[in-house]
Amino acid sequence: MAKCKTDCIERPLSLAFQKLGRVVGRYPYPFLLLPVFVAAALGAGFIFLQEREANDIEDQFTPVNGPAKLERAIVLENFPPSEEFSQLRLTSDGTYASLIITGLREENILTEAAFNDILELDRRVKNITTGNSFENLCSKTKGKCTSNPILDIINYNATDIVSSAITYPMNNGTFLGTSIGGVELKPDSSEILSAKAVRLFYFLDEEKTMETSEWLNGFLKLLSNYTQQKMVRVSYFTSISRQNEFETNSDSVIPLFSVTYFLAISVSILSCLRLDCVRTKVWVAAFGVISAGLAVLASFGLLLFSGMPFAMTVATAPFLILGVGVDDMFIMISCWQKTEVDKAVEVRLAETYKEAGVSITITTLTDVLAFYIGLLTPFRSVQSFCMYTSTALLFCYVFNITFFGACLAFNGRREKGNRHWLTCMRLPEASDDAKGCCVGGAYDKNTCKEFEMPMDSFFKNYYGPFLTRVWVKVLVCLIYAGYLAVSIYGCFQIQEGLDLKHLAADSSYVGNYYDNEDEFFSDFGPNVMLVIKDEHFQYWNPIVRESLDLCLENFQNLTMADSGIPPVSWLHVYVNAGFDVGSETQFKRHLTAFLNLSGFSQDVNFTNNQIHASRMFVQTVNIRTAIDEKNMLNAFREAAEKCGKLQTPVDLIVYHPAFIYFDQYAVIIFNTIQNIVVATCVMLVISLLLIPNPLCSLWVTFAIASVIVGVAGFMALWDVSLDSVSMINLVICIGFSVDFSAHISYAFVSSEKYSVDDKATDAITKLGYPIIQGAVSTIAGVVVLAAAESYIFRTFFKIMFLVILFGAVHGIAFIPVFLTFLGSCGQMCSNSHKESKENLRSDTNEPQAETDMSNSCTRRGEAYADPDCY
Repeated sequence: MAKCKTDCIERPLSLAFQKLGRVVGRYPYPFLLLPVFVAAALGAGFIFLQEREANDIEDQFTPVNGPAKLERAIVLENFPPSEEFSQLRLTSDGTYASLIITGLREENILTEAAFNDILELDRRVKNITTGNSFENLCSKTKGKCTSNPILDIINYNATDIVSSAITYPMNNGTFLGTSIGGVELKPDSSEILSAKAVRLFYFLDEEKTMETSEWLNGFLKLLSNYTQQKMVRVSYFTSISRQNEFETNSDSVIPLFSVTYFLAISVSILSCLRLDCVRTKVWVAAFGVISAGLAVLASFGLLLFSGMPFAMTVATAPFLILGVGVDDMFIMISCWQKTEVDKAVEVRLAETYKEAGVSITITTLTDVLAFYIGLLTPFRSVQSFCMYTSTALLFCYVFNITFFGACLAFNGRREKGNRHWLTCMRLPEASDDAKGCCVGGAYDKNTCKEFEMPMDSFFKNYYGPFLTRVWVKVLVCLIYAGYLAVSIYGCFQIQEGLDLKHLAADSSYVGNYYDNEDEFFSDFGPNVMLVIKDEHFQYWNPIVRESLDLCLENFQNLTMADSGIPPVSWLHVYVNAGFDVGSETQFKRHLTAFLNLSGFSQDVNFTNNQIHASRMFVQTVNIRTAIDEKNMLNAFREAAEKCGKLQTPVDLIVYHPAFIYFDQYAVIIFNTIQNIVVATCVMLVISLLLIPNPLCSLWVTFAIASVIVGVAGFMALWDVSLDSVSMINLVICIGFSVDFSAHISYAFVSSEKYSVDDKATDAITKLGYPIIQGAVSTIAGVVVLAAAESYIFRTFFKIMFLVILFGAVHGIAFIPVFLTFLGSCGQMCSNSHKESKENLRSDTNEPQAETDMSNSCTRRGEAYADPDCY
């Protein structure tokens, strides 16, 4: 099996890369210039960036086919918007401005002095004029602007607040749960003793979109500069605030791009720096980062030309692409340094491509497929990110083997001519690993290869032998067991859902409003709409009404429903009004007049003498956390399903505008697990095809699962919730966990050492430093996001940090140790891979002058030839 895979896939692939490397080394100019022209041409797609931006929060961060969207369509079909405004009956959030007013020292807000400030604020808000006055734009009920109940109670007279006896939460039939917060009641009474917050709403006509938008901007301008309150503190919010703040979020990371690329180039150069002024890889490292930048430019431009929506989450992708591209660059440089320096440049590059090509192909395939699998998610923000990132990774791969390969060829020609890295002046050849700027080009005379980097020597002479000691293996296993235990514990602590306030910057006024809302107005949740959509429902039938009463009772008995506040039911009021409702004719005779007089006309779709649908409302309580929101949504939908199974079925749906966002809880875990499972299976198949041993391939899959569990567990302990943003990063986790484990596993099975301990040491020697380089450069690429004021970008940094940290630790510690437990695997892999390499040598038709060098260095070096880069 292993031999078949090696002969059928790995061997032809290695041979193809060897031939490509020879062509790139011989004709580097086309491979250097063509990618630049392609990137420049496709980069012109950025002119469409503004019109491709997709920043609508509902569209991007809620499930595409969420049940609440279908429920909303049913509500809108049966209950179109009315000229008579009712906050209770809104099918969307509405168009509004809002104030939450608290005392300066959180004392009782129901005082005359505080209400003098509140009334002054109210007056100022209503006097805002932006071409249209509030009076012209406000939503109206019976021809008058919708007012605030707390101000109606005192009749806009601050002195009345002290003498008024206000009951809570219902006061003379008016619900005050959303208007007064932090309430303390008198003992054994529903009368308010004190309160800490008052909330005012200013609803506007939704049809006057342009005019209301201007007025809301005027409201924000007024409140952002208003500091004249003497007794109160104010937080403010509008229906456009969340969207506006979200759209400005991406602006905060644009300055970070330049910092990121500077850090990436600096880290890359420093990690590839040598004191030998000929052998140093300064320009190669710099152009490796540029190659990743060109890949981003070309791929993003292509998708923008194609009309692909550009969600704000995509703004994090360049940071990620930079890390991946640089990681592959380090693998290629590492393999180049293991070739013999006196060979022709095209031969050295052919050997580099033959070894590095398969390795970076494995990681690119796994990364790209992991992101394409992410397209299965029902969140458009995730789909957009995965499409842009996967395409960029493909371009990054192509540019690495073309543009960067050409840069490596030019650098090889410079080294061949023993020229200075900066001035390109020819220098005297160093006889040893000489230092200074006057000589250079030193190499190991025994192997004809560049001297090992100090870190390579460290991994070969110290770290590798240390890691393969028995007691160290035991210690590593114990550390891994502790890591796994903490990770699993963290997985059970994960919170679900995206808190909408996190879509705004930390310093935004939106966060302050949401905090006050959570603190003072979380006693009561949404007033949920129950819609009877059965147009054949017999409201006049006592047995049917009894079944409906039982259904409503089920809702009222839910822990998150307020049994003290009866449902708002037009049917109960109609039946109890004394009308004769014993037959269908009698029931419908007075219905129209009743609905118009009672204010329930918006709750019954009664046309052509047929009741097509009707609705009622149930008040919820104590919806404080995301878990409460999830439980409430599930409980109400389950109760609705039970109503449909009664002896006399009641076919109804439940709806509230917030359910559009709550729907994420219903799919987030399932879709995350689905993506992880599908991607892991795909990774296993790729590993089985390209790593010549099934058992070793299973270890790659094991590493994926292990890193995912670790990232999921530790992200929960780092206050990161499972939402559409973190789902993106868990998809990233799959690809990156493959990168490190696949590299080290492939090096392990490729090694021609005999014992498993020697094979593990050999693999660590070859790839330990490139893994560290890749990890450090990737973290350098995203570390600037830790300073971002946006939850989205900080979350990206946190999870990327965990992915890279755990992936690197698995690559240089856990996986090498675990692979040493596979004694039979080691021998089998070694034999099959050795046979493959012998076949590959026999099949290459290199000119004799290039393969059989006549100088003594090559003859001496044959015994020391590197098993991976020969």
